[in-house]
Amino acid sequence: MIPDHPVISISLQTDEHGAIRVGNTRVLLELVIHAYALGETPEGIVESCSTLTTADVYAVIAYYLAHRDELDAYVRQRDQQADQLLRALEANLSPQARAANPFGCVKGT
Repeated sequence: MIPDHPVISISLQTDEHGAIRVGNTRVLLELVIHAYALGETPEGIVESCSTLTTADVYAVIAYYLAHRDELDAYVRQRDQQADQLLRALEANLSPQARAANPFGCVKGT
């Protein structure tokens, strides 16, 4: 029998740019949510983000499921910000960089 019905909590930290990070890690909340939405298991997410624990990831998923509308809006906003930043970076490429990068891809995309 479980005594006193324990409460499970998750530490989410908002940085100075409005990004929400999981616990005391640099892992962004939206990365965990995106991985979950793509069908990744909590264990697979931990394998990719070794600073997280399995309990952290399950707690994030539980929090997401309980606050889906709010977090979906947050993720959409963060995705839009990322797209704007990517466009700004691409717009500032020098002609030489554009010639070396004809498909307009920033490394890692």
